[in-house]
Amino acid sequence: MEANELMELLRFATAGSVDDGKSTLIGRLLVETKQIFEDQLESVERTSRAKGFDYTNLALLTDGLKSEREQGITIDVAYRYFATPKRKFIIADTPGHIQYTRNMVTGASTADLALVLIDARKGVLEQSRRHAVIASLLQVKHLVLCVNKMDLVDFDEARFDEISGEFSDFAAKLDVDDLSFIPVSALHGDNVVQHSPNTPWYEGPTLLHHLEHVYIGSDRNLIDARFPVQYVIRPMSHEHHDYRGYAGQVASGMFRPGDEVVVLPSGFNTIVAGIDRDGGPIDEALPPMSVSIRLADELDISRGDMLARPNNAPTVTQDVEAMVCWFNERPLREGAVYGIKHTTRTARAKVARLHYRLDVNSLHRDDDHQALAMNDIGRVTLRTTVPLFVDEYRRNRTTGSFILVDEATFETVGAGMVLGSTP
Repeated sequence: MEANELMELLRFATAGSVDDGKSTLIGRLLVETKQIFEDQLESVERTSRAKGFDYTNLALLTDGLKSEREQGITIDVAYRYFATPKRKFIIADTPGHIQYTRNMVTGASTADLALVLIDARKGVLEQSRRHAVIASLLQVKHLVLCVNKMDLVDFDEARFDEISGEFSDFAAKLDVDDLSFIPVSALHGDNVVQHSPNTPWYEGPTLLHHLEHVYIGSDRNLIDARFPVQYVIRPMSHEHHDYRGYAGQVASGMFRPGDEVVVLPSGFNTIVAGIDRDGGPIDEALPPMSVSIRLADELDISRGDMLARPNNAPTVTQDVEAMVCWFNERPLREGAVYGIKHTTRTARAKVARLHYRLDVNSLHRDDDHQALAMNDIGRVTLRTTVPLFVDEYRRNRTTGSFILVDEATFETVGAGMVLGSTP
C-alpha cells in the first residue's frame, strides 16, 4: 500500500454569511499549497482582469457553476481535494445565502471540522449563528472561527477579541467540543498558510497548521457495529454458485470473521463467515469501507435490513424523536406524511407532533409555532410505517440521520437528526 493511501483524511466544510470570503479562503489554500496548475491560475487572473478587479479573485477557483461565476456568489456545494505531506483533505465550500441553507447541511453532514468565516467589519451575524447551530446539531466535533478581512480593520487585535468573545458566549450554549479562533485575510494570505507580520499579537497556529494537526482519531464510532444491507450478491457463475454475500458500507464499529451478529428486524443470530472486498477476503471491516459480508446461516435478508451485535443493537422503533432542518418552501405541519430514507431503509413517516421551532439567534424554543418554514429547525415526533433501526445522532451520525422526501415530487424536503425513540 502506498504511503499516500495511509495518510489520514480530514473532511471540512466552510460556513458563514454572504460575502465573508469562504471561496476566496479556499482558493488561497489551494494556491499556497501548490494544488493549482499555472494555466488554471492564469485563467483566473485573466477573468479577474476582465471583470475589472484589481486583484486575482481566487473565489473563481471554487465557484464552478456558470451562474455562480456570473453572480459572484456560491450556490451549490463545491468539493475540492488537496493534500500536504501531513494529511489529505476534502473541502466542502457551502453557500452563505439563507435560501441555500440546505446545501450547507449537505456539506457539513460528513465533515470532521467546520470553518465558520466572519467578516471582521460586520461581526457575528444571524447566518453565522445559524451555521454554527447546524454544525453543532450535525455533531461536527471541531469548529474553527476565521475572522476574515482583518486587513480592512487594520489588523485590530481589539476587534478580533470582541468578535471572538461574542462568538464564544454564543457557542457556550451549543454542543461543541473544540473551538478555535484565527485572524486571517484570505485575499492577502495572512495566517492562512504562513504567519502574518501584520498580527504580531496572535500567537496561535496558522489555519493550515491547525487543519494538519487537529486530532480526529477519536471522532469515529468504532464501538457500535452497524452494517445496513444495501444489496444481496448471488453470482450466477458455476464456480461460485453457492456464494451469498450481503453488500453495503460499514456505518460504524468493526466486523471480523467469527463475530456473532444479529439480523434486524428478524432478530436471528448468526456468525460472520467471511468478509470480502475488491474480490478477496479481508480480516476486518471498518467504517466507511464498502464490503460484502458472508454469514454462516442461510437467512432471509434483503435491502434495508441491518447487521449488529446481539448485545449492542440499535433501537428498533416506529416512533422517532428528531431535530429537523426544513428545506422546502411548503412548510412542515403536524399530520403531514413524507417518505423517509434512513440508511438503506425506506418507509413513510407521519409528523405525529411538532414540539417547537428553534430560534437560531437566542436558542430559545418557540412552542407556539404551528409549522416549520424553509430553513427553520425544529423538534418533531415521527411515526413510521415500518420499524427503523436507529441510534441517537450524537452517538452515531449514520444510523442517527435520515432525510424526508416529498412523495409527489421526490424532492428532499428535510434532514433529520435522531434525538431518541420510543421502542
